[in-house]
Amino acid sequence: MRRLVYYIGVSIDGRIAGPGGEADFYPVGDGEAAAAYMAWVNERYPETVPTQYRPHVGLADVPNKRFDTVLMGAGTYRAVLDQGIGSPYAHLRQYVASTSLDRIDDPAVELVRDPVALVRDLKREDGPDVWLCGGGGLAGTLLPEIDELIVKSYPVIAGAGPALVDGGFDPTVFAPTDHRSFPNGAAITWYARTPSDARNG
Repeated sequence: MRRLVYYIGVSIDGRIAGPGGEADFYPVGDGEAAAAYMAWVNERYPETVPTQYRPHVGLADVPNKRFDTVLMGAGTYRAVLDQGIGSPYAHLRQYVASTSLDRIDDPAVELVRDPVALVRDLKREDGPDVWLCGGGGLAGTLLPEIDELIVKSYPVIAGAGPALVDGGFDPTVFAPTDHRSFPNGAAITWYARTPSDARNG
């Protein structure tokens, strides 16, 4: 059975992007430390690299390892549309959840109105996990369906922008299952959903 995995980068103050959708302010660094970090991440999650960049980082022919499906919110998708890209992850099955978009012109990307129903349908399939790419509002809607978080933390305060999860007050317990720090200052923490009764413990 598939699982829904929220794999996302975040600032110290819990922002997944800037107020205009900016994602280039994360301090990945320069030199060997940055190269080692990116190589480590790309080797484990190659399918999370947008299709247009894959040839430039040696991933053009690398098969998907963890995910075969990506789900994005309207804000996340608009950010790539603004760059003239209609199908950012052509190597994955792509869905955009939105009630504000009238249509999506690229036939490789499917517009969905009910992301909860979609995720539940996907989970009934066999296959690799589903990557929840963002944004925070969609993560808030899908919080009851998120099985795992993979959070890439960067040593920067954004000051404004969408939150990691933006929804109603709904304390949901996740247990850290692994953590790795990198010389460039970034860190990755893996969290798994705990049993529902853990909320009341």
